[in-house]
Amino acid sequence: MEFYNKIMLYFWLSMFVLITGVVTFMGIQYGFERWYFYYVFALLALLMFFVRRWMMRRMKKHLEFLEEQKRQGGYQG
Repeated sequence: MEFYNKIMLYFWLSMFVLITGVVTFMGIQYGFERWYFYYVFALLALLMFFVRRWMMRRMKKHLEFLEEQKRQGGYQG
């Protein structure tokens, strides 16, 4: 599962870079008044990158906590 999460993490980062590049190119070519709104999609991709990274770190800490509880005998699951 960790491999999949890393792939998706870098997928969102690459989507941010790709969308930003394409929208900037199209804005230069055809005018930003027509293309500026598409930066919203780039920002959403960047937001997804940060949310996924935050959740991955949170899950890792939670799994470490569960392992510690299991070692101490306090975990009943």
